[in-house]
Amino acid sequence: MTVGTGEQEPLDKSNTSPADKCGELGKVGIWTTALDRQPAETARSELRALEALGYGTVWVGEARRREAFTNASLLLSASSRITVATGIANIWARDAQAMRAGQLALAEAYPGRFVLGIGVSHAPMVAVRGHHYDRPVATMRAYLDAMGAAVYESPAPARPPRLLLAALGPAMLALAAERTDGAHPYFAPVEHTRWARQIVGRDRLLCPEQAVVLDSDPVKARAIARQHTTGYLKLANYRNNLIRHGFSSHELDGGGSDRLVDAVVAWGDVSNVVARIQAQLSAGADHVAVQVLTADPAAVPHTEWVDLAAELSRHGLLT
Repeated sequence: MTVGTGEQEPLDKSNTSPADKCGELGKVGIWTTALDRQPAETARSELRALEALGYGTVWVGEARRREAFTNASLLLSASSRITVATGIANIWARDAQAMRAGQLALAEAYPGRFVLGIGVSHAPMVAVRGHHYDRPVATMRAYLDAMGAAVYESPAPARPPRLLLAALGPAMLALAAERTDGAHPYFAPVEHTRWARQIVGRDRLLCPEQAVVLDSDPVKARAIARQHTTGYLKLANYRNNLIRHGFSSHELDGGGSDRLVDAVVAWGDVSNVVARIQAQLSAGADHVAVQVLTADPAAVPHTEWVDLAAELSRHGLLT
């Protein structure tokens, strides 16, 4: 089957009704870099454990670790139900033809279990790849045009696969609503979710990432959180978004003020963490991608995933 005409056209939407937007994603998934830091067989084993716990989706990124489509294939082949989503596949890592081909190939091989999230990344990461970061919204619009024009001559999936954009600002959120199935915001407070919902509308997916630390000691919890926030607060996109939502520039220094850290990273016992996830859902999220942080970023937070799953199940948030 041939997909695409060679002409610029909007990408097909997933044709999911607003009443069943979450579909295969489920209400709660796990966003993690920990699996990328493990040998492949360990990653597969942990993925199967997440599936057994009832999480709807596992989200994997793409930076200096495994390539996005290879990684997704590795995980999908090791499981039978859980969805794998990219958060995100970098548009600077492959041309639009390759991105579209990868999306359709995995969607056909694993029906309903692959969600492609794509993004423009950040200036320092783009420069490392030998490109110039400029006009992100215009760049993404042109890239989506090229994906829509891509010709794919292998067997196509039975229904159009989901496509999400990494989006924080109003223009990128509007583009996500116009051209894709929705948005995957990252490193943002609950207030951003409420605001983003107004921009993307009710019929588009909104799948924010939510970082959490399962520790009730404020000193220990915030120390772990700052290991996470320090690097991201060096990136202009995240800084600008937080300032847009009421944080002053001086609150972004030194890993972030306590107020900022507490807004971006939920910490406390498992009931406190689940309360933040519920707050995200109440603010307009369709699905929350939970990133569990620990003192050792390279370690798999298996115990935390188990404890969190038990509490989420008690609240009817896992299948």
